[in-house]
Amino acid sequence: MRGRTGYRVRAAGAAAGLLLAGAAHAASYEFVPAPQADLNRVYRVDKATGEVISCQYGLQENTIGTTLCFGPGEGAGPQAPSEYGLVASRHLREAGVFRVNHRTGAMSICYVLDDAVVCTPQGNAGSEAPRTGAAPTPATKP
Repeated sequence: MRGRTGYRVRAAGAAAGLLLAGAAHAASYEFVPAPQADLNRVYRVDKATGEVISCQYGLQENTIGTTLCFGPGEGAGPQAPSEYGLVASRHLREAGVFRVNHRTGAMSICYVLDDAVVCTPQGNAGSEAPRTGAAPTPATKP
């Protein structure tokens, strides 16, 4: 009887491990709706690579409709490996979202252009430009 209990514990542990592995795999994407109030668009980012796509509902004659998806275009493809996420602004007429790098603080704006998602180059004001409100460096005289 004791041997069977050990087997059950090991089997339960293995099953829990598989569930956790599945949950970790399932957590590899993040989804955020576009903030535009009259647009039914959702963006998806691969949290490890930063690749962004978008999908929305589309009308199609004689059907219940279709899912229109826009693949990654310029700047929306895989980036350097990191921890990426998406943030929607609160601007009700904004159709794009921010792709954020949680490790570096860099951000880019992603939106649908023609038939693909495009993203601006990543920017990080904290390391590339003086902060707003910082006193300018005085010029020195020779």
